[in-house]
Amino acid sequence: MEAVVAACRSALAKQGTVIVLTGAGVSAESGIPTFRGKEGYWTIGAREYQPQELASHAAFSEMPWEVWAWYLYRRGVCRAASPNDAHYAIARWDDAFKSQNDRFALVTQNVDGLHRRAGSPPSRTYAIHGDVDLMRCSVECVANLWPIPPGVPALAKGEPVGEAARGLLVCPRCGEMARPHVLWFDEAYDEPRYRLDTVRDLAAAACLVVVAGSSAQTNLPWQVVMLAARNGATIVDVNIEDNPFSEVAAQSGGAIRDSAATALPLLVDQLSR
Repeated sequence: MEAVVAACRSALAKQGTVIVLTGAGVSAESGIPTFRGKEGYWTIGAREYQPQELASHAAFSEMPWEVWAWYLYRRGVCRAASPNDAHYAIARWDDAFKSQNDRFALVTQNVDGLHRRAGSPPSRTYAIHGDVDLMRCSVECVANLWPIPPGVPALAKGEPVGEAARGLLVCPRCGEMARPHVLWFDEAYDEPRYRLDTVRDLAAAACLVVVAGSSAQTNLPWQVVMLAARNGATIVDVNIEDNPFSEVAAQSGGAIRDSAATALPLLVDQLSR
């Protein structure tokens, strides 16, 4: 930890953005499963679907209410969870930078909204895979995002979407069916919905990137780290196990092999002194 703190302090003495990049490992410590394990499987009729099959535009086009049922179940799991010490530490760190012209940015792969509930401001939080509490028009009549209406319930696993909820899950502008505001496996990052260009620009200008609970399995997080590293940023990897980000971090900031909920409060407290 001491060597990582020293590397971070050296980076903070330079000009540039400070980015915290979080992945599923941070949410897992709040009890949210990754949904790539047995918790994510979903039975429709006689077939059992894997999350990667359901989290796709193709599946939504073929069986929209079954996909909505899966997401409303996931949303219920997320809303029942609470932010952990890692979420609160990141929010405190953001607050420490508030007088420095938005120098701090949180980039998260997580769609659960726990960073928001812990106090990270929306203006500096980039949810690059979407937010399970939001919806948008399925036919893209506008790019607006809307909160899922309060009358839409959380569903038990396997429970279908009722008629009352179906009447609420519509685009407020054109009346077509709404869709969850999440990045599906057969879709691409873009700027209007997932802040692709903004996040890349932040990464290119970064002096320090702290990665927490991410294992480099999606494209934009990898771009963030590599863009920052190529431009001389210090990279720190906080994870319970080795991963591809570890190799990049070893060349500058180093790694902390501990949970994010344990390591991030300690790191933030040291760097905020």
